Amino acid sequence: MTLSASRRGLLIGASSAFTGLLTGAYLPSPASAAPRWTAGCSPASVRSAFAFLNTKLDEYGSGDALRVPRSYTGGFFETPTWTFVSSFTYDDALMIMAWLAHGDVKRATLLGDTLLYAQKHDPIGDGRTRASYQPDSFTVLNGTLDIGSPAAYTGNQAWAGMAFAHLYARTGQRRFLDGALLLARWIFSTTHDASRAPYGYTGGRTADDQPITYKATEHNIDVGAFFTMVATLTGDRVWRDRAKTAFSFVAAMQDRASGHLWTGTDPDGVTTNRSPIPEDVQVWAFLATLDERYRRSVSWVLDNLSAYDAGVHGVSFSDTDTTKVWLEGTGQTALALAVRRGKGDGLLSKRLLWNIEQAQGDGGGIPAASSDGLDTGFGDLYYRSFHTGATAWYLLAAQTSNPFRL
Repeated sequence: MTLSASRRGLLIGASSAFTGLLTGAYLPSPASAAPRWTAGCSPASVRSAFAFLNTKLDEYGSGDALRVPRSYTGGFFETPTWTFVSSFTYDDALMIMAWLAHGDVKRATLLGDTLLYAQKHDPIGDGRTRASYQPDSFTVLNGTLDIGSPAAYTGNQAWAGMAFAHLYARTGQRRFLDGALLLARWIFSTTHDASRAPYGYTGGRTADDQPITYKATEHNIDVGAFFTMVATLTGDRVWRDRAKTAFSFVAAMQDRASGHLWTGTDPDGVTTNRSPIPEDVQVWAFLATLDERYRRSVSWVLDNLSAYDAGVHGVSFSDTDTTKVWLEGTGQTALALAVRRGKGDGLLSKRLLWNIEQAQGDGGGIPAASSDGLDTGFGDLYYRSFHTGATAWYLLAAQTSNPFRL
């Protein structure tokens, strides 16, 4: 399929863009394959995906030893002379929530305790976590950390906090609530912006511990969801009010005409950043709030970010590049459709999950992208390397488990 043909067929609206998926035209004939679905996936695929996450956790440690899994395996990130071994906190949080949804409290608790360790032993020691850690040398005997990326992005703090909140809700272990509260207080004291409208939360701190002054829609979705969890778990209404601030920023970023959400603001904290338009905020806004207004943003993804590549249909990262499929975002969209439950949404969710399964590796991992070189529009590229985050989103969607809600 040529790019022009693909775009011509996929950009004319959800009702027609995904007609093939809805009718099953993109599935093999019954003679060549007979997929069995657990919410759209074969049980064997789900088991294999969990086995991949389990293997990643145990790659650099075993038993009760605190450890983090590397986020990317194979492909661009692994050559005979070099291996990229960073473990991103966002990915780790997703793994915790996928395991909890599956009932694997032991692994979820172990990784949660590892993140608590990182929080407690951070060299600044103000309650933050970092963007990534190095799993091959995570801890040494003197209690220090091997930090990969020292940046403290607001969204990452919120994702770690949501993982702690889920762990506390499941186990009742107070240490997880304490860790969540430390992160919530850090976010509020460090990033709350009530002086530059639209009000909300800024991006956090750079690797050099300098303030990030833009406000990201993604981060504010995360903060709103996290603070809502904290309010629910503690009964302290102040956190619900602080969540409303985050969600008011998200609402301010919605384009009235199209229904999609802009990425956030420029560094001035005021001017709307209109390029690129990413997938994640469109579906996350709905998953985090279940607000009817964001049903349109989910549809916008189907209309504008659908992609086909390497035998897989799904959605891409942003409107910058729709030549390749972003498997993580495809899992997010599948979950949003399952939760939205509009006409045809359930079947379409299953078809998207089936397509993700087609990209699954022999070891169970889901790759970040269908092919190397997916341009995010934010200065990053995604590759066909197996990714714990993409695998966890697949499993959350397969279990219809919404990580933004307790």
